[in-house]
Amino acid sequence: MSAAMFAALFFTVALLVTTAYFIMGSIPLLVLKHDTPLDARFVRGFFNLYYVAAFITASATAVSFASAGRLGIAAGAAGLAAIAVVLRRRVIPKMDALGMQIQSNYMEAIPGFRRTHVVAILINIAQLAAIVWTLIAVGR
Repeated sequence: MSAAMFAALFFTVALLVTTAYFIMGSIPLLVLKHDTPLDARFVRGFFNLYYVAAFITASATAVSFASAGRLGIAAGAAGLAAIAVVLRRRVIPKMDALGMQIQSNYMEAIPGFRRTHVVAILINIAQLAAIVWTLIAVGR
């Protein structure tokens, strides 16, 4: 096995761990009432950190698979990196806006923030399922 494939394996595991860790960390955050600015800031910070970590690990995975000559998997990992960028640009500002509305006691902001939180979790679960499915399909 080449050094590039070892790197690809390492970064694939890092991508899986990053995604799974943040899913397992974000689901318990649903117990928060999301009714204080502190809750909103914490959840927003958690997702911001996840999107940065997902971008880094997915990018490293893409580069390592491309170096190993596995361009299909590299393209998929690059797609995950792009999704992380898009989600960070869309979800984080939405959480910021809803957090400001929570601070000003706008009651519709709390369900909106919770909905955004749940949708972000579901997207992460879909990404994890896609990663695992790809690994199983390629492994056959």
